[in-house]
Amino acid sequence: MSEQIDLAEYLFTRLRQLGVESIHGVPGDYNLQALDYIEPAGISWVGNANELNAGYAADGYGRIKGISALITAFGVGELSAINAIGGSYAEMSPVVHIVGTPPLTAQNARICLHHSLGDGNFRIFADMYAKLTVAQANLTDPSTAPSMIDNTLRQCVLQSRPVYIELPTNMVKQKVSARSLKFPLNLSIPHNDEGFEDAEVELILARIYASKQPFIIVDGFTAALGITAEADELVRVTGFPTSTTSFGKGIVNESYPNFHGIYAGEAGKQVYRPWVESCDLILRIGPLSSDVNTYGFTTIPNPKYTIDFHRNSVEIGGTNSFTNVHVKPLLRKILDRIDKSKLPRYDPYPDLGNPRQQLEALTPAKTDGVIDQETFWQRISTFFRSGDIILTETGTPSIGGRDFVLPPQTTLINSGIWLSIGYMLGASQGAALAQRDIIRSVTTTHTLTPENPVTADAPPSSRSSQRTFSGRTILFIGDGSLQMTVQSLSDTIHNKLPLTIFLINNDGYTIERFIHGMKALYNDVQPWNYLHAPIYFGADPNDASYPIVTRRAANWGELFHVIGEKEVQEGKGLTIVEVFMEREDAPDALKKLVASAARRNSGQAPPTETNEEGPVRRGSDEKMIKAAG
Repeated sequence: MSEQIDLAEYLFTRLRQLGVESIHGVPGDYNLQALDYIEPAGISWVGNANELNAGYAADGYGRIKGISALITAFGVGELSAINAIGGSYAEMSPVVHIVGTPPLTAQNARICLHHSLGDGNFRIFADMYAKLTVAQANLTDPSTAPSMIDNTLRQCVLQSRPVYIELPTNMVKQKVSARSLKFPLNLSIPHNDEGFEDAEVELILARIYASKQPFIIVDGFTAALGITAEADELVRVTGFPTSTTSFGKGIVNESYPNFHGIYAGEAGKQVYRPWVESCDLILRIGPLSSDVNTYGFTTIPNPKYTIDFHRNSVEIGGTNSFTNVHVKPLLRKILDRIDKSKLPRYDPYPDLGNPRQQLEALTPAKTDGVIDQETFWQRISTFFRSGDIILTETGTPSIGGRDFVLPPQTTLINSGIWLSIGYMLGASQGAALAQRDIIRSVTTTHTLTPENPVTADAPPSSRSSQRTFSGRTILFIGDGSLQMTVQSLSDTIHNKLPLTIFLINNDGYTIERFIHGMKALYNDVQPWNYLHAPIYFGADPNDASYPIVTRRAANWGELFHVIGEKEVQEGKGLTIVEVFMEREDAPDALKKLVASAARRNSGQAPPTETNEEGPVRRGSDEKMIKAAG
């Protein structure tokens, strides 16, 4: 490599070194020259129908691959994508957003250019993005551009959140030093202070050994923090009763005998909640204390008995808060030092439920019976296999999917706070592409077999690090959500990505109906001929290399027949299964959750209870803020 290369070449070469094999985006006149450098860097251009879907797809790609990239044009393009970037920030997905901007001469002269607001202010959109990204770089100086790129990309990976890079058109071909590309980007996590860390470890171990009724809650940020392996080991080694949040589902091995599904507070089983609230130690790993993820804040434990593990801090017992401590080495040291002989031996806890046993205990469905929300999500679990990536869209799929019984080495993606309807269709395109990129890159060096599955070799922030990827990408989405971002089907077909979609057709926005307006016209959607969509978006039904499979199921017998078909099980091309459900049917947990949301939206105060320490206001903002830190 020459000592001097074009700036755009440096940027895309560095992205490829970090594992980006595909870039999402939409061409525009301010980024066209930069796009010429993508393919020579060994990266594939995805090409999306619009910037919002490109952002959603980049988010999904980043959650699987550990980093992703999105490129848009200045102004109109970047604002179209900003909703997706907001979600990436809120839910910790590492996305590099590259924006092609006008030439510096025009910006400095404050010329009235297209895609601007016409006021000569070319910083306004960058100022917006500064609120939604953890690092920004405006590449205006060839002498500093390489280091700015490296620093920005490093923050993207280490913080697992989006970053923003401006590439002015006149800077694309500017020569920069290539020397740094000879060395891998430093992604190492800073070491904790040894003495300080030892004190924390001993304090935490002492609390564990002294407990009589411990409990572990694994939350969704565990994966983004790169501590999936440590969390899983803690659950396995201690044998403590364990649940996940909805956002954290799928992170730990659900076949462990001490795994008891999702703890749902007031929306779950009533035997579960009082038992958890009587625990004298609760370990929360990677917590997200949002209203949806905590079922109206009813699963946030008493801080007095809680140890919260965040990225750079640990809160112990509501009184000790240690900052500037990195959670991964801290957990590693706890696991290395834990003495199994000192772990508590408590009396058998009540039957908290085991999802696998509950699935086996279901009464067989009648073949002509209506497909109901209450049991569909458990029964469909028989379709899953190890290595699958499963996505559940906001609404009945995300709530119902909490009852999935997942095989080991399965990845589940749902939304824990952003809840942008339609996100999952774009994200599934990105996830399917990331899975294919991982398989392609690994199978070039070894043969893929069931005994030798693909393992993601991803940066430490990867949601999927140490996961195998030899399965399918499966999406569950409602009819209203699909209509939001249906052009993502075109992106999927264009790139011949294998994707299986279970489309829940219940005639509109069911979750909104339960919140308010069950019969209201504004919760209706126009009925579509959904199974015709692949042909409309250009799929070739005669292309044997990319099969198109469309099926419908209006009762249990039809559904079981469909998921038993070899073509559907293989999922080699685009498969859409339209599943019909009743318009006013929903999982019981969703009904309870939206009832709580409806009370808050109307301004009603949450119910108040009393315990031995005094009044407890369930769902209060005060409790949420204290628990969230």
